[in-house]
Amino acid sequence: MNTLGKIFRISVFGESHGEGVGVIIDGCPPGIMVDQAMLLRDIDRRKSGKKGTTPRKEYDMPMIMSGVFKGYTTGAPIMIMTENTNKRSPDYNKFSDIPRPGHTDMVADQKYGGFSDTRGSGHFSGRLTWSMVAAGAIARKIIEPIVVEAGILSVGGNENIEEEVDRAVSEKDSVGGLIECIASGMPVGLGEPLYYSLEAAVSSYIYSVPAIKGLEFGSGFRAATMRGSEHNDLIENKSGKTKTNNAGGVNGGISNGNDLVLRVAVKPPSSISRPQKTYNRKTGKIDLLEIEGRHDACIALRIPVIIESAVSLALADLVLINKAIYGGKE
Repeated sequence: MNTLGKIFRISVFGESHGEGVGVIIDGCPPGIMVDQAMLLRDIDRRKSGKKGTTPRKEYDMPMIMSGVFKGYTTGAPIMIMTENTNKRSPDYNKFSDIPRPGHTDMVADQKYGGFSDTRGSGHFSGRLTWSMVAAGAIARKIIEPIVVEAGILSVGGNENIEEEVDRAVSEKDSVGGLIECIASGMPVGLGEPLYYSLEAAVSSYIYSVPAIKGLEFGSGFRAATMRGSEHNDLIENKSGKTKTNNAGGVNGGISNGNDLVLRVAVKPPSSISRPQKTYNRKTGKIDLLEIEGRHDACIALRIPVIIESAVSLALADLVLINKAIYGGKE
């Protein structure tokens, strides 16, 4: 399915090389200021341009089709889309018969009986994250004064990001990365145990971003090596502020008022220039695949704003749930 959220719901649509991509937002309160400039602040951060990112350039101009009148949300469904203008679909023709290792080519063809759109990876493309970023810009307004910021900690295990990207590009390979995201100004009480905890809500959006292979909150997997006396966050005052933040700002699935801290592992992009062996569905034999076209060597470089958007979307939904159930408490 392509819809997420309980109250603040988003539905994404489009394909990488179709006419365009976009999002329909339902459940957004009226009276929120929305314009192109506001949306573009995040959309422009998602664009390629750095070394190691795809040469494909799109204008990415958001068109607000409904739900906004005189610069403010009306309470009706919001539709935002952008056109795809820079397409080279023939670059993907051979992947129907010779699927890329690590990509969705094989499973998409099997799941949809050969009817999936293979151009630019179709609906599986990272191009669809444009929709999350556009919706996330509005979600940021709903969750104020919470501020969500993300940055790259390392690429390929190397904190020297430029050096590692240069090495991957020179070797005609790709590289993954580790991103940290912090939401500051968090209130107490966001999250619904058991099945819509803060972690569960955030995770559902994070794992909707292509290339995400891991997610941890607070001390994360390091918690498995710690003692309780070391991991427990000592409470310092009546607001719930803690001396450490191993919990990552969450206790029992509910925000505790400390910063929400999470880290995300981004895998290396599957489309690499180095020749790879793969199964040829047409001949039934193993074949040598050489991928041409325009692809990211390190998609992690473009992911931070997408992770910020994903977290903002989850928090917006939880904020509105709190208002609906608990009479305005946030």
